[in-house]
Amino acid sequence: MRLNGYDNLEGFGMNKQNGMMKRIAKLSLVLLLGASMSACAGLFGFGGTNWKEEVLLYDGSKIVVKRSVERGGRHELGQKPPYKEQSLSFTMPSTNQTITWEDHYSEDIGSASFLPMTLDIHQGTAYLVADTMGCLSYNKWGRPNPPYVIFKHDGKEWKRVALQDLPAEIKLPNLIMSMPDVVVERMGKSFVTAEEIQRIISNYPQPEYRSILREPLAESELCPDWSSGRYRSSKPPLPMKPIKPKVQTKGTGVEFFLMNRDKR
Repeated sequence: MRLNGYDNLEGFGMNKQNGMMKRIAKLSLVLLLGASMSACAGLFGFGGTNWKEEVLLYDGSKIVVKRSVERGGRHELGQKPPYKEQSLSFTMPSTNQTITWEDHYSEDIGSASFLPMTLDIHQGTAYLVADTMGCLSYNKWGRPNPPYVIFKHDGKEWKRVALQDLPAEIKLPNLIMSMPDVVVERMGKSFVTAEEIQRIISNYPQPEYRSILREPLAESELCPDWSSGRYRSSKPPLPMKPIKPKVQTKGTGVEFFLMNRDKR
């Protein structure tokens, strides 16, 4: 018996099995190449771990900021690891000095500390406004309200300053703040224009990330303060009334006793 050129069923089955194995091998190769291309995209600057952002300054001028992130550390199954290291660098227009800001892994937080949202230059001085990386970082950095940590470059190094020391002209975010490596990877770009960044920022739901607020937020909108007495007290938040146990008397000798007691 011949089936499509094969002398027997055994030969036909073996050829069919070999064909299936070849298709599986080809599919595996495609997936492997896709993963390799994705890794190379991040490595060679096509989004992911290294990219550039065109940053619009408050005076209308623009600078190019090089950004880099590295993920690692504890994370939930199915989620990306948190930021472990990150940096941004740029050239000061007036001096051609290259300035770098870095954020390193912190053991007590389990990640880096910040999410940069604004980089601006006022009268030859660079300022960086950052959000904190979750509630652990927010509590560690003193629970600022509004929830920003401000840095000022004095020409040699970055130093933290109060929100009052941030020039009033600096009002708007100009960096990709939320998961910037993921956003850039999805865009498939190594360079993001200022117009694209502004469109991304305009879609952030929280007002404190669409502009730099100067007034405090309500306490309910901030991370909980786990060190406060509210969370450490052993007393219940509301007074608890004692519960009186119900005594079943119907059909028992207790009911007969109570009835006769009332007649006395």
